[in-house]
Amino acid sequence: MTLQVYGIPNCDTVKKARKWLDANGLDYAFHDYKKEGAEAERLESWIAAKGVETVLNKRGTTFRKLSDEQKAQAEDRHGAVTLLVQQPSMIKRPVVEHAGGVLIGFKEDEWSAALL
Repeated sequence: MTLQVYGIPNCDTVKKARKWLDANGLDYAFHDYKKEGAEAERLESWIAAKGVETVLNKRGTTFRKLSDEQKAQAEDRHGAVTLLVQQPSMIKRPVVEHAGGVLIGFKEDEWSAALL
């Protein structure tokens, strides 16, 4: 199975993850949020699997610029999906869909255990 990697190509963490995938000879298809957007159904499935706190990047500048009302909306699963569709740069990166599930963020030991 080819891995599906989601992210933004100029993100340093995504670059590091893609370099790791290449170094380990893993085939993957890349989905660029900036060009291709983020699908609500896919976001729902990631949140169901990993939780809003894992999928939503609260440390980034995009989230910090939100109004207090929007930040409160992000606490709710459906509200978070709406915000993430509108602002895909708030999705923690990268996200990898693989045969065993989904990985969010790049942690080499976690990726090694799941993908090698």
